[in-house]
Amino acid sequence: MPHRTHNFVAVAFVDDLPPEWLLPLLPGATVSPHEVHATLPDGGEVFGFTFGAVVFHDVRSETRDALLHSLRTQHPRLVPDVVREDFTVIEEAGTRVGMSSGRLAVDELTVTRAGVVALIVAQSVAMETYERIVARLFERTRGLVDKLEHRGLVPLRTRGLHRFIGEAVGRRSEVLSTLHLLDKPDATWDDPAMDRIYDDLRAEFDLGDRYAALERKLQSIQEALVLVLDVARDRRMLVLEVAIVVMIALEIVMGFFRFR
Repeated sequence: MPHRTHNFVAVAFVDDLPPEWLLPLLPGATVSPHEVHATLPDGGEVFGFTFGAVVFHDVRSETRDALLHSLRTQHPRLVPDVVREDFTVIEEAGTRVGMSSGRLAVDELTVTRAGVVALIVAQSVAMETYERIVARLFERTRGLVDKLEHRGLVPLRTRGLHRFIGEAVGRRSEVLSTLHLLDKPDATWDDPAMDRIYDDLRAEFDLGDRYAALERKLQSIQEALVLVLDVARDRRMLVLEVAIVVMIALEIVMGFFRFR
């Protein structure tokens, strides 16, 4: 069999992607707890993942753009911060399974193997989305810490800080809930070649190290925000204590003048 080139295009959104959003656009799709899979009438496959990524396997660009346009039209909040990634798989009988020049070579690309490739590419593009979000959170946190370092004070109003902490904690929860899918799919246990495909792709996209870096950065953001919040609370307590002392002093002074 002559070699055949397969193209995987992954698109990730900031928000999660519920399966019910894709099902009306993909007649005959099959659904699992974390994935939607459909074979298109004009060729190619679509994989949708609940953590906010869609992967197109050998889908024509016109069909891909039309599906994404319909998805965004029905759910406008998916529009911002779209991240895209392309990956190529070379299929050739008798070839050794493995990575070569940034492309995956396989002797046969079955539906199950294509699903594993789609999952890893989807995780990579979702990781890039989270990396962008966390980078912005980190910059905002550094701004708060810089103010504390130079002025020794933080604003007395903490509502905005509470919202920021909630956003940071929420993003950390999203990352953790998404990346638990980095666990090896059950299908890899039945196919030694698929197991190699999974390991090679994880190494190619550096998913393990990227996840560890994200986790460290999120942890440092959370710790810095807790410190800033503690300083803000201490300052408010100091202001409250001063106000109480002033009120007591005024009461004493007023009582003194009443008794004169």
